[in-house]
Amino acid sequence: MTLVLLGALVPGLAFAQEAAAAVAPTVDKGDVAWMLTSTLLVLLMTVPGLALFYGGMVRSKNVLSVLMQVLVVFSLLVVLWAVYGYSLAFAGGNAFIGTFDKLFLSGVTIESLADTFTDNVKLPEYVFIAFQSTFAGITGALIVGAFAERMKFSATILFVVLWFTFGYLPMAHMVWAAGGYLFEKGALDFAGGTVVHINAGVAGLVAAYLVGKRLGYGREAIKPHNVTFTMVGASLLWVGWFGFNAGSNLEANAGAALAFINTLFATAAAVVTWSLVEGIVKGKPSVLGAASGAVAGLVGITPAAGLVGPFGAIAIGAAAAIVCVWGVNGLKRLLGADDSLDVFGVHAVGGIVGAILTGVFAAPSLGGTGAADFSIASQVGIQALGVVITIVWIGLVAAVSLLIAKVVFGLRVSEEEEREGLDITYHGESAYEH
Repeated sequence: MTLVLLGALVPGLAFAQEAAAAVAPTVDKGDVAWMLTSTLLVLLMTVPGLALFYGGMVRSKNVLSVLMQVLVVFSLLVVLWAVYGYSLAFAGGNAFIGTFDKLFLSGVTIESLADTFTDNVKLPEYVFIAFQSTFAGITGALIVGAFAERMKFSATILFVVLWFTFGYLPMAHMVWAAGGYLFEKGALDFAGGTVVHINAGVAGLVAAYLVGKRLGYGREAIKPHNVTFTMVGASLLWVGWFGFNAGSNLEANAGAALAFINTLFATAAAVVTWSLVEGIVKGKPSVLGAASGAVAGLVGITPAAGLVGPFGAIAIGAAAAIVCVWGVNGLKRLLGADDSLDVFGVHAVGGIVGAILTGVFAAPSLGGTGAADFSIASQVGIQALGVVITIVWIGLVAAVSLLIAKVVFGLRVSEEEEREGLDITYHGESAYEH
């Protein structure tokens, strides 16, 4: 007897079948296509985007070393994400860390599904794993800019592995996993203001302190060797960031469109604002400044991308640019660290601005997506808590990780190797024929 006939004969069975079908999870092909595209865009952000952005800002004798660090660090963290990172970030657990239930992606198949922000709308779990792996990878790659031109490659790798295991994974779990401490507190971080940018900036600053300043820093000019590279890299970062922010919506719908337009508007506002401020303060707006402004705007809007309105995004982009101009100039002098490529001044400072202002502009009265009873004062307090936890925890983890790397390998290259350049001394090749 067929199920259709049985349903006609047995009272209530047909209704039960219809109800079961109504609540069955659905996977939309458009969502899958968008998330695969977003994952590729985040890869584009890193290689070649971040690699060129950083590579252009160092001296010609060190450009390949920076490209190598970005590429290898990103690749290593993607592998570690598959081995244990995804499990510790998203597989159950307590308020601070996940479990080993999905170690080596145990139990994940092509039939496995991951949640989106809509009930019963799912993604293939492999898509979510791949997307999140690129976030882990680029966060580690961001850090290397802080100690560029002087840290041993072996020490860099060990440090990044330790920071990823004990720093990045707990932060990702606390902020983004159901049951995570900051998630349950109601902290808003749409695409990684705390997890990615403040995290990378703080780790980078600690590394800059412990590795020490470059030879000649403060006594001789240490100029970017190819601003064109940096401009191209910043442009690729901007393009890739649409996957980073709009992809974090996890669905191809109006929420992704909001994150998309906010990423466009905030970044444009930051470029204009940084150039204007630099023109007033220094007399001449620079290409390097405009490129830095773009990154500051991208960082600032990251935690807020799907949570604020377009004019809130413009305000956040402009504010991030203004504060980050100070971050890479006045604050950098106050801190006294040789943060080579201004990882702290742009990513940590911009991330803090964005995180706090998310608590302001997410208010529905200011065009945000917050609930009717949204309280700016309360949300700003929760956002500040997330910022403080990130700074304290990552600062501690980074310091311990660097000290372990120092004991095992030593952190700093020799004076002779630094003078000759890391391209030749550590990789046996040169970017340019002299």
